[in-house]
Amino acid sequence: MFSNPNRKRLALVCGYAAAMAWVEAAVVFYLRTMLDRIEPYQEMPLPLVGALGGVELVREAATLIMLLTVGWLAGTSYRTKIAYAVMAFGVWDILYYVFLRIMCGWPGSLLDWDVLFLIPLPWWGPVIAPVAIAALMIIWSAMVIFARDEAQLGVSWIAWGSCAAGMLLALYVFMRDALQVADGGTDALRRLLPTEFAWLTFGIALLLMSLPILNMLRNRIGALAKRG
Repeated sequence: MFSNPNRKRLALVCGYAAAMAWVEAAVVFYLRTMLDRIEPYQEMPLPLVGALGGVELVREAATLIMLLTVGWLAGTSYRTKIAYAVMAFGVWDILYYVFLRIMCGWPGSLLDWDVLFLIPLPWWGPVIAPVAIAALMIIWSAMVIFARDEAQLGVSWIAWGSCAAGMLLALYVFMRDALQVADGGTDALRRLLPTEFAWLTFGIALLLMSLPILNMLRNRIGALAKRG
């Protein structure tokens, strides 16, 4: 059975992430209502309004710091600190879209386009893309948090290297269109509306990112086989 302290820590971290997701969704709801951008995929998706652009960039960075901080406080080792932070990120990311749907009816489907992030360039992709990555984050972090012994946590450097490559590939997919128009300056980035998502490339990225999970799953199956 999962240890009681781990269950309590996980409940607190997930509760924190859920609260953050509601606050994040509420802020985005306010901004999009004010800018008439409930549906982000429309002409001039990132309008320039006073100092809001700079404030929004800092808010995104602050959100990441808050998620890392709660993970650092919850974990009892370097590995579990990372795992709790990753868990918080995954829960926050998925519930953000759930709460937005409750607040304003958007997204209408998991295939709706969204501006995912703004640092260092705008990230674009269908809602299902970040949700899929968040699901992997939740699975990996849960396996680390509730591992019975160190043997279950062993991941080869090849798997970690592949995961890092997958992360970079996913980032490229999200920012591919922004990179193509970046020479046009801020105005070009604000007007950008991607028309095609690189599904195959993203699928490869997702597979590469899942290799540490598959590696750990193999360890668990091997351990169970030995006990049997």
